[in-house]
Amino acid sequence: MTAPALSLMGLCVARGAREVLHGVSLEMPPGEVTALLGPNGAGKSTLVLAVGGVLRPTAGQVLLGAQDLTRRPPEQIRAAGVAVVPEGRRLLPDLTVDDNIRVATYALPAAAAAAGRARALELFPALEQRLNVPARSLSGGEQQMVVLAQALVSQPKYILIDELSLGLAPVVVNRLIPVIRAMADSGIGVLLIEQFATVALGLATSAYVMEGGVIRYAGTASELRDKPDLLHSAYLLRGSTAPGKAAARAAATAAVSDETAAADPAAPGASDNAKAFPGQDPQDLSR
Repeated sequence: MTAPALSLMGLCVARGAREVLHGVSLEMPPGEVTALLGPNGAGKSTLVLAVGGVLRPTAGQVLLGAQDLTRRPPEQIRAAGVAVVPEGRRLLPDLTVDDNIRVATYALPAAAAAAGRARALELFPALEQRLNVPARSLSGGEQQMVVLAQALVSQPKYILIDELSLGLAPVVVNRLIPVIRAMADSGIGVLLIEQFATVALGLATSAYVMEGGVIRYAGTASELRDKPDLLHSAYLLRGSTAPGKAAARAAATAAVSDETAAADPAAPGASDNAKAFPGQDPQDLSR
């Protein structure tokens, strides 16, 4: 049975005295990757925390089909089938990898916890050899795998990932790309916030661009891949990075694109990645 869509309807969220999201509406279909792009301070991380129940919307709704998840506590939202992976790879550093994964199963029945753990390790076989290692000693890529595994143990219908590749080497990002694709292929709807537009758009079916807490573009990922000028509009060029940082990001994006194409030439968007921003520096699309 196909899962219902996860929809945001006119969502408004404030942080402190400042409203950050202004009537945001978007829809995440099951079994697809949806990309959410935008500049620093656009409100993307706020959106993830609001959907996950960490922040309370001041208006609007979060709907899983007909089920209203708005303002529910995080444990109820997770139980309903929506998992979030916040930015920053938040782990318990002194606990082992296995204990970090098991902590995420505390509210699940024993059978569901065992099944979820098995599924997570199936998607991340590299963690099998690291189960007894303290989380603090893991590489950045391994830590990201553990955080994703924590979200997957509840076998969610939807998973929202804030900054998959932040701080990771391109070769590590390339290893994570097939896992995101496998999640969608298994029926999980994925909302992917990603600093490298080529990575996100290579995986996504639909895409949104947010700026100033408002959705500025809603459409297909292929249109953004084929028309990069849509990404390089004025609102994405605000606060552009210094030349050195821009050049570094350009090199990293190219490396990720090349790794993706080499690993899976038939992957959606793989052939488009290297030419997505011809002659231009990619902007920092984080947060």
